[in-house]
Amino acid sequence: MILFPAIDLKEGVCVRLQQGDMARATVFNDDPAAQARTFEQQGFRYLHVVDLDGAFAGKPVNARAVDAILRAIEIPLQLGGGVRDMATVEGWLGKGVSRVIIGTAAVRDPEFVKMAAKKYPGRIAVGLDARDGKVAVEGWAETSQLSALDIAKRFEDAGVSAIIYTDIARDGLLKGLNLDATIALAEAVSIPVIASGGLGSIDDVKAMLQPRARKLAGAIAGRALYDGRLDPAEALALIDAAKVA
Repeated sequence: MILFPAIDLKEGVCVRLQQGDMARATVFNDDPAAQARTFEQQGFRYLHVVDLDGAFAGKPVNARAVDAILRAIEIPLQLGGGVRDMATVEGWLGKGVSRVIIGTAAVRDPEFVKMAAKKYPGRIAVGLDARDGKVAVEGWAETSQLSALDIAKRFEDAGVSAIIYTDIARDGLLKGLNLDATIALAEAVSIPVIASGGLGSIDDVKAMLQPRARKLAGAIAGRALYDGRLDPAEALALIDAAKVA
């Protein structure tokens, strides 16, 4: 299991939102590159970055901050937010992003996702952000009529490397991951599934390591890391011990 620390970018700084609401943003660091270095120094092995402004604009907006992050770290980085066409995919991969996450376009243009996954095997992930079981798009501003499972099954044999499943109702609220829904999705598809939204403490990490969650590929941690509720050393030690066991 991989624990991904999250950097959400809004107007060039690191923020955390509550339930995806841009009006409920807390700034945690005005230097995203420094934050990325801190996560790397703490022992994290993979970084999760979202261009929040890009998700609303439908195109990259925080490229300067992402470029600075890429220069600052050596660990791989996955990036989402505003990826709607092949030029954007190729632009990010060319800059050194390890994996590009496609969200809105996975609902609106599944053929584009399949084409990108075929062209760049192992480097395309799908972001499914659900509100009351239905996938939201356009930076979570709109809710579709499709379930996460409906969309995930579209890409079953497409070569997608991972699905990042976010429960919007829990995101940024530290109420715990929606493991029931995430595990159900992971068991229904062959694509690795990463849990996101609500990770609040070491108890969530322990729950991820239980036998029932064995199909999950990882989890994303945000606010709990920034406000000190989750100790990186303790969390990573637990995960490493579980791998050995």
